[in-house]
Amino acid sequence: MATRPHVDWQSEEEALKALRPLVISGREVLPLVEGGKGISVSNGESSGAWAAADGVGTFSGVNADSYDERGGLLPQTYSGRTRRERHEELIAYSIRGGITQARVAHERSNGRGRIHMNILWEMAAAERILHGVLEGARGLIHGVTCGAGMPYRIAEISARYGVYYYPIVSSARAFRALWLRAYKKFSAFLGGVVYEDPWLAGGHNGLSNSEDPQNPENPLPRVIALREMMRSFGLNDTPIFMAGGVWFLREWTDWIDNPDVGPIAFQFGTRPLLTAESPISDAWKRKLLTLREGDIFLNKFSPTGFFSSAVNNPFIQELRDRSQRQVAFSIKAVGEHTESFPVGPRGRPVYLTESDRVSAQAWIAQGFTTALRTPDSTLIFVAPEKADEILTDQINCMGCLSACQFSNWSQNEDGTTGRKADPRSYCIQKTLQEVSHGDDVENQLMFAGHNAYRFADDPFYANGFIPSVGQLVARIATGD
Repeated sequence: MATRPHVDWQSEEEALKALRPLVISGREVLPLVEGGKGISVSNGESSGAWAAADGVGTFSGVNADSYDERGGLLPQTYSGRTRRERHEELIAYSIRGGITQARVAHERSNGRGRIHMNILWEMAAAERILHGVLEGARGLIHGVTCGAGMPYRIAEISARYGVYYYPIVSSARAFRALWLRAYKKFSAFLGGVVYEDPWLAGGHNGLSNSEDPQNPENPLPRVIALREMMRSFGLNDTPIFMAGGVWFLREWTDWIDNPDVGPIAFQFGTRPLLTAESPISDAWKRKLLTLREGDIFLNKFSPTGFFSSAVNNPFIQELRDRSQRQVAFSIKAVGEHTESFPVGPRGRPVYLTESDRVSAQAWIAQGFTTALRTPDSTLIFVAPEKADEILTDQINCMGCLSACQFSNWSQNEDGTTGRKADPRSYCIQKTLQEVSHGDDVENQLMFAGHNAYRFADDPFYANGFIPSVGQLVARIATGD
């Protein structure tokens, strides 16, 4: 590991004076929050260290890791013959892993700070897993953050265990719907509201259909609107966590002690990736130090149906290329769709336009000889080995989401979304497990916030320096 570069450190006392402590989940702490990142990317080690630095540590409750008696990682393997059976195995893994990481975080925190758990409302069996973890880790978890959907029942479940809840929203309108439908009944346990910038945050983003993914909006007016909405419900003193796009606190001085914003904390999702306690691989950490502005790609390939932000590596590029090799078809000759085109092992004909038939033949000549149907009456063209991989991944689905566009799994009674599986997407469980437990950072999905390119230019990380969580929190508290 490289040596730490020289920096002009303030004393700890001076650093702490720069921030006004907030009461979060029942204790006064620094208003610095570790963002929860799924599939073992933020775990008990990292969140416990963040809490030990008097902040709020957040471990991921999404398919969290568990260990054997010797401390070795227990691989999540599936023996069930059906998706439903594998789904039940995944729930058991998730509950065990969540309890394990809560215990690790509690031990590492040394009784300081706060420990939160992050879950996705659209993950498989979110309610069952939340009940299981909170029951099995009573007293170890102080708060639950939850996004990726409209988590109405997070309030009732958290209150049942005496735990604070923190919904993740991207607009005042979303919070209003949650409050009126459910949260007003459990206001005592609303610890705060996480505003996640839908253009800059890493992972899944809350862009609505009315918002342009290519035109980011200033977060300050949106957060002020959220505060105004909260005040109309009597939530004057309930903190807002600003998440997404936060790097240097000195860039947010107009937010601190701003009466229009009210009590504010800052959530960091990307910067904690590059710490000694971060469980990601050394290859991933090295990759972060090489990113440049524009290397993070906002896309809609995720099987959740949400927009998401990830490193634009060969994994993402293959998905982009796959969707570009796409043509619309008709099952009957109609309009301009007059050109017969054989599809599948039996060569059943569909009909393309003349220009699309020419494109299809060109792709086939390049080796993309397998045409796969999508739910939108289009064909995509891939190489045979990619087609085999897609089919195998769809067959091996373990139901990690409440509903999956890639495999057409749904946790409803029918076990299906009712739509054709979409080959333009990917198995998110498979790739996130592989990137979080392996060294391949080129051919797997790497979620990251859009500010990840700043690692390369931030002098704190000069010469490849990787700080401890404590060093990072102290650095952030200085404004840098």
